[in-house]
Amino acid sequence: MARYYPESKVEIQGFFASHYDTLLSLATFGMVPMLMKNVIKLMEIKPSDRILDLGAGTGSNACLMVEYLKNGEIVGLDISREMIHQFKRKCSAYPNVKILNKRIDKPLTFQQGFDKVFISFTLHGFPQHARRVIIRNAFKALKNEGEFFILDYGEFHGELPPYLKVPFEKIECPYALDFMRRNWRKILKSEGFDDFKEYMFFGKILRMLRAVKLQG
Repeated sequence: MARYYPESKVEIQGFFASHYDTLLSLATFGMVPMLMKNVIKLMEIKPSDRILDLGAGTGSNACLMVEYLKNGEIVGLDISREMIHQFKRKCSAYPNVKILNKRIDKPLTFQQGFDKVFISFTLHGFPQHARRVIIRNAFKALKNEGEFFILDYGEFHGELPPYLKVPFEKIECPYALDFMRRNWRKILKSEGFDDFKEYMFFGKILRMLRAVKLQG
């Protein structure tokens, strides 16, 4: 499968996609599972919520979210065949969880059907014009007063500290630095969101930003 954005590192394929959870856990010394449990708890998921998971990956996050649901539903979107296979296997016990093979950076058809939209460590990996499309997809998919949750890198508008600058320049894609230097509250507000709340992790390196859809 050809990559739309060759410099991006969120379009994962092959060996890394097939072993994504294991490799990520090793690279972060096992911290990711606990982080995600805390993040999803902060989302305050209600039993009847319908949740759209953009870039749903292997289904690990969906399996955590579904524990809060009773008659709600999770719809995940991803483009990686390897990721979708793992998602289906992990979530096979949950009839109210499904995965669709769709690009999130192209216009979607969902209209005001979801209470929450979640995107985790994915938005930074796109160029800005594609991020705008993703944000608009989230806005259209949400019900009025629905919540958009973005878990990603925090904002750094000046010079990055040395302990971040070197890893980001050597390991991350160039889109990540651009992402970190933008004012995301301002961008989201221009797209119809407001009532922001943020949760910081690991000394503000990571942030979950919650934004609420206004009437529209």
